[in-house]
Amino acid sequence: MGQINVKDSSIFTPLLGFSYAYQIPGFDLKKSFGPNSNLGGNFLVKTKNNWLVGVDGTFLFGSEVKDTTILDNLKNSQGWIIDQNGEEAEILLYERGYTLAARGGKLFSFNKPNPNSGIVFLSGLGFLQHKLRIEITGNNVPELTRDYRKGYDRLSNGFALSQFLGYQYLGNWRLINFFGGVEVTAAFTKNRRGYNYDTMKADNQSRTGILYGIRCGWILPLYKKIPQAFYFY
Repeated sequence: MGQINVKDSSIFTPLLGFSYAYQIPGFDLKKSFGPNSNLGGNFLVKTKNNWLVGVDGTFLFGSEVKDTTILDNLKNSQGWIIDQNGEEAEILLYERGYTLAARGGKLFSFNKPNPNSGIVFLSGLGFLQHKLRIEITGNNVPELTRDYRKGYDRLSNGFALSQFLGYQYLGNWRLINFFGGVEVTAAFTKNRRGYNYDTMKADNQSRTGILYGIRCGWILPLYKKIPQAFYFY
């Protein structure tokens, strides 16, 4: 079996990617959370004309929650939340979320080191969700069982738009393949819980959140082998 020549020609090939991004929130999202990490996976198809189309999904997580007053209505006069043993409960708040999107774009090659490497621009349309993760050591606070936590977790989601501008490198010898660049995601979300227990009212306000990030990743090209030609005399 022979193999396609990445070095000399622009090729059609599926690309499987794995990436990490460090993101800084903006607009309404900045009021709730600090910077977060983001792990992603994508599947793109690159055409011979260097068009790109595919899908991706990411998992975002962070440890900086800006509003630490959400559980204040559960505290006693000493500022404690008491567990079922009558002791001070250990409660931690985290950011959790994910995105799903369809993406399309273009690779602009300068034929160096090969026609399959160059500047990449991608646009995406999809869905973003985020919430508070309320973690309780021992899970022994009756007021914060898993069902009750839903009244405090601010689960929010909505459609999202994303833009990525960076560089893609597919090695001539197929051993090293990577990408990196800047990414901006804008999400238009609403709180999906019917009632917030701490404010004792519903939250129907629409919000706009921005995530500014730097994303780097590894690419696994799924090259197709081509048959070796045999000549009989």
